[in-house]
Amino acid sequence: MKILVFLGTVRDSTPPRPARLGLRVTRACIACLEERFSGHEIELVDPLDYPLEPIFKPHFAYAKDRAPSQLNELAEKISQADAFVMVSPEYNHSMSPALANLLNHFGSSLFSYKPSAIVTYSAGQWGGMRAAVGMRTFLAELGCLSVSAMIHVPKAQEVFDENGKVQEGEEQSSWFDYFSRTFHQLVWWAEATKQHKDAVDPFEVTKVLVSNPSQRNAP
Repeated sequence: MKILVFLGTVRDSTPPRPARLGLRVTRACIACLEERFSGHEIELVDPLDYPLEPIFKPHFAYAKDRAPSQLNELAEKISQADAFVMVSPEYNHSMSPALANLLNHFGSSLFSYKPSAIVTYSAGQWGGMRAAVGMRTFLAELGCLSVSAMIHVPKAQEVFDENGKVQEGEEQSSWFDYFSRTFHQLVWWAEATKQHKDAVDPFEVTKVLVSNPSQRNAP
């Protein structure tokens, strides 16, 4: 399986500096996947590696072969992926604007019929749980429904260092056990959906909207 891990933050203006707090959590997730789910291809998607135009224009709004190279590159990666891990902090009881903005640049057809896992974190005690609630709806609309188990990391700066390794006093095996419950679900669903898509083309069955939103209307 090819799994894309989306980092949902671009901000390094809050403690702990210099590393973004989300980068610590994301690196820990990748380390867990590589250790306990070897054989799968894991890739980090960092919003800072994909600078976007100042005026919002999604990938699918460009004429063919006219989209910026960064959008084309990421669109291809999303299309080829089998599953997604979405890592986000909490902003005003909601998901990260950086993550939402990046994902909004791509049509749901690239994400559809593939599972996702929700990972949230915070510098405080709640671990971004309220952001996770909204992420379920957001990811469902994209078509990459989230698995039931979620990961929440409170006081992340006290749990992981800049390299994603556990801090003194924490047990990596315990954290990886916690992460693995979610990732086992993710891999199971990724394998199941891939096998079924090979047998039945979901886009042929559901008839993708191609011209007019009224195609979705009730009679």
